[in-house]
Amino acid sequence: MTRKDLLDIESLTREEIEHLLDQAAPFKELFTRSVKKVPALKGKSVLTLFYEPSTRTLSSFEVAAKRLSADVTTFDVPHSSVVKGETVHDTIATLQAMRTDYIIVRNRMPGLPKVIAQATRASVINAGDGAHAHPTQALLDGFTFREVFPETEGKKILIVGDILHSRVARSTSNLMRKLGVEVAWLGPGSLVPKHGPRDIKRFTDYDEAMAWAPDTIYLLRVQMERQDTQYFPSLREYTKLYGVTQERFKRIADQGAYIMHPGPVNRGVELCDDVMEYDRALIDQQVENGIAARMAVLYWLKPGDVLGD
Repeated sequence: MTRKDLLDIESLTREEIEHLLDQAAPFKELFTRSVKKVPALKGKSVLTLFYEPSTRTLSSFEVAAKRLSADVTTFDVPHSSVVKGETVHDTIATLQAMRTDYIIVRNRMPGLPKVIAQATRASVINAGDGAHAHPTQALLDGFTFREVFPETEGKKILIVGDILHSRVARSTSNLMRKLGVEVAWLGPGSLVPKHGPRDIKRFTDYDEAMAWAPDTIYLLRVQMERQDTQYFPSLREYTKLYGVTQERFKRIADQGAYIMHPGPVNRGVELCDDVMEYDRALIDQQVENGIAARMAVLYWLKPGDVLGD
């Protein structure tokens, strides 16, 4: 049960998702104890191709690959021929000539990882393509969620914020639903898509959403860089209506709900400072689990012998 590429969550079966989450657990056990490196990918090459800025995802993939003993090369896009007008297809040809085994790609263009996957024998991992998908973020979220709730069926997760522009919201919602988790979205009406899966509840009022009694609140960063128009009056107004203020944090804590966030965190916007000290905040745990989940993905994928495999 292997694949050549990981491009989205939609194409994965529940069995494949659970296999990856199960595989992440021993990897986490390894690097959180004394064994920092295993020879699973010794002799293999991993290339990171990030057209957008990244700290957590890029560094997490690099650490994951090195802990599997792979050789890692960072394709420095700002200083490459891309800025001179080199086309994506020319870049792919260059990558193919380098005989790399794994390509981890992030780009603002939805679908680009799939284009690269169809044109190279390397295993391609989508590290975020526009507002489309971010499958490894969803996997680390699922792994973190399962550590708290081993039985996921019937649990509830409320995703709060800019759903419309969030690839994280899409991928994590899809993964959670495949694990039997009930999913709801909360945010300004302009940022909560009206079309989409019918089994996802949609809220625009915080009190109504909390009355739904979610087990976990998943906060999203407001992605101003992806908004081509004004979707709400101001960040201050957003915080007032949808941020985890001190008052809302008390209610969340009283209900015993957990809090997740994909990072980077905007303190004072989507959450108050006290959330970071909350004993049920899983944000640091998500960062650590990102390495384990990405180790599992790299170990699982197998580069193809035929283009498009």
